[in-house]
Amino acid sequence: MQRDLRQPAFWTCPLCGAAGPFARLVDRNRRRHRLCGRCRLIFVEPEFRPTPAAEKARYAKHRNGPGDAGYVAFLRQAVEPARPFLHPGMRGLDYGCGHTPTLSGMLQAEGLSCANYDPFFYPAWPADLFDFLFATEVVEHFHEPAAEWRRMLALLKPGGILVVMTALWTDLELFRTWGYASDETHVVFYHQQTLEWIFAAFELHALTRGNPRVNVLRKG
Repeated sequence: MQRDLRQPAFWTCPLCGAAGPFARLVDRNRRRHRLCGRCRLIFVEPEFRPTPAAEKARYAKHRNGPGDAGYVAFLRQAVEPARPFLHPGMRGLDYGCGHTPTLSGMLQAEGLSCANYDPFFYPAWPADLFDFLFATEVVEHFHEPAAEWRRMLALLKPGGILVVMTALWTDLELFRTWGYASDETHVVFYHQQTLEWIFAAFELHALTRGNPRVNVLRKG
């Protein structure tokens, strides 16, 4: 008998692989999500994942760019805590740069080389490994987070610096009305316990504490 992966009985957590049952949550747009009891990841039910075409169309509407002072200030939340660990001569990557790369230009203005990758707008897979990698507002878009975290980290040298920026969920009742969860391209949501699971699984070591939205990490 072939398994029907649309059925909850056959689901596993897309991050840690734990089997259900998973508690159900519904956001304010009536999308259904599930909560993993082991790693605390909240993930949207498969039928609510956007298609690649719908994702690209949504991202193409973003007006973020280097001329948007608010967006530049937003990205500086990730750049500032990472600066002590970044030095001229390092080569980096903006992973998920969007249609108008901004972060790479900010870093280049400070003497740091930074390439761009985005699966929709800059899809050429990088041929090299990097000394640092920024993933700002990216990991919440991972449909298969275990595989996609592994693929992303394969681009980072041992000892390299990873900067991850994403909003964390903290309260299940608040999640139901949380604006961050209403974006149809946001399909997984991380708790602090989720990040701790990821850090242990992928041998990532925290370098800074402060802004809960930003983590500066060392690989290996």
